[in-house]
Amino acid sequence: MGSLRKKSYMKPLPAHAELFVKKGQQFARWKDGKGKVRTSPVTEASDGSLRVSVDSGKWLAKYRDGSGVIREVATGCRDRGAAQTMLTDLERRAELVRSGVISVAQDSIADHASTPIIRHFEAYREHRVTQELNETRIRNTDSRLRRLADECGFRRLSDLSGEPLTRWLGQQLSVGMGAGTRNEYRAELIGFANWCVRTGRLTLSPFDDVPRANAKADRRRQRRALTEPELGLLLHVARLRPLAEYGRDTVRREGSGTARGRNNWKAAPLTFGTLEAAVSTARERLANNPDFARKLDQRGRERALVYRTFVLTGLRRGELASLTIGSLELDGSTPFAVLKARDEKNGQGSEIALRGDLVDELRQWVADKRASFSGTPAEFYALPLFSVPASILRVLNRDLKVAGIPKVDDRGRAVDVHAMRMTLATMLNKAGVAPRTAQEIMRHSDIRLTMSTYTDARLLNVAGALDSLPTFSSTLSCVGPGEMTLATGSELKLPPKLPPATVQSGLSESSTVILTGDFGDSTCSLDNSETSMKPTKKALSEGFSDKASEVGMTGFEPATSASRTQRSTKLSHIP
Repeated sequence: MGSLRKKSYMKPLPAHAELFVKKGQQFARWKDGKGKVRTSPVTEASDGSLRVSVDSGKWLAKYRDGSGVIREVATGCRDRGAAQTMLTDLERRAELVRSGVISVAQDSIADHASTPIIRHFEAYREHRVTQELNETRIRNTDSRLRRLADECGFRRLSDLSGEPLTRWLGQQLSVGMGAGTRNEYRAELIGFANWCVRTGRLTLSPFDDVPRANAKADRRRQRRALTEPELGLLLHVARLRPLAEYGRDTVRREGSGTARGRNNWKAAPLTFGTLEAAVSTARERLANNPDFARKLDQRGRERALVYRTFVLTGLRRGELASLTIGSLELDGSTPFAVLKARDEKNGQGSEIALRGDLVDELRQWVADKRASFSGTPAEFYALPLFSVPASILRVLNRDLKVAGIPKVDDRGRAVDVHAMRMTLATMLNKAGVAPRTAQEIMRHSDIRLTMSTYTDARLLNVAGALDSLPTFSSTLSCVGPGEMTLATGSELKLPPKLPPATVQSGLSESSTVILTGDFGDSTCSLDNSETSMKPTKKALSEGFSDKASEVGMTGFEPATSASRTQRSTKLSHIP
């Protein structure tokens, strides 16, 4: 038989409590927040403070479950009658388990169904922490789940349903949320539900039928790759702009007239044309402060190196920010950087190959940092390799503006930090790198991402690729007995015989076609528009044996989808 009780807990002695002694025991008397007088024995804690025992306002149910284990369950009820109803339900379920009507797993699911969903979110977060996932990723997931629970009305697991989520996604569409973002919210809730199924909290996911938005038809963020000249401009500006900002001229604000005052002046906009002069001016102004000038110069050097590392490694912003000096292996035959699993998007961990010129710059960068560091070797290797702030996009936008590189091109595609990764994929494609190798460098699970999504087709030399193809001709001429030539001037000797009923597919128009029979001194031409061979002097059947004539006639019939003109050739006979 189950029982109900209120759990006691210790709390500090209330500030206005009255102390008294009764039968040798010290007690405290005070009024709680509702004005009710409470009395409790006083005990002394290990730190010497006085504490009182207080009963919880909610009832705790104690019973024996279906497996024979005594359990205590918080009912969450302040009313004893409501708590008794919950206890009766728990005992009834225990009896069903003992009698085999329901399983222990089904009984456990029923327990989880009444637990507040926030508790499940907390357990899910702890599970992801033990997986050593990226902290930012865990934080974003938790934020999205809590928003969905609040706006969809999910208070407990029993409230989870696909209909509220579908309705919420439709509402976000109406207010302009992109398809990609809506899919991310949907994926987060599906991931949580699948975890609940694996841990015995749900029997199945209730979100399997929620439709996925078409992200291809509603792409809000379209990127483009940078060209090589643009990259050169960007690196030059990034190297000099931190120092140049302190060398800008001052100009009068518009509308200030001739009025005096500091607020009527502002720094002139920095452009690519004024960059070098601004750097010279800044060095003159900071001649008496060489440490600050050196700091600004170091900042520009770091920024340019960060951009180069983005382009030559394909690292994402968070991945590059996670690298420490100890992540670099620069002294081996194949230098690389170690990317830990918790810092990589796919959670696998990778060794990022480093190109030789980048290795030289990184080696010098690390040596300079070591020269100015005074801590222990362990502390040095734990230092971040670069300072990559979350606001680096604003820095990039200013660098683009000074370099004269349009942020958005004529097709509405923008340049951002992740566009550096797209630039790498595009350059690999232009360089003729094998697609499988490019996929490995980009660390993509699907090669279609590498060759389509991350490759800017506009920068590919499509016209040059077409020009590299061989010249094709639509005219085929017979120049003499046993010889045939194309309009391109290529000439091949023809073998005297061709076995009948030989089929060869894939005939190239640029190849010499081999025919059998003796044309004598006749000349003939092939017109692709009519797909027929027309003799100019002799009948085609003259001089052919029966079988050869049969093959020849088959070859000169109008072409069908099976391309009968190809059936009269055999390219393997070409020397």
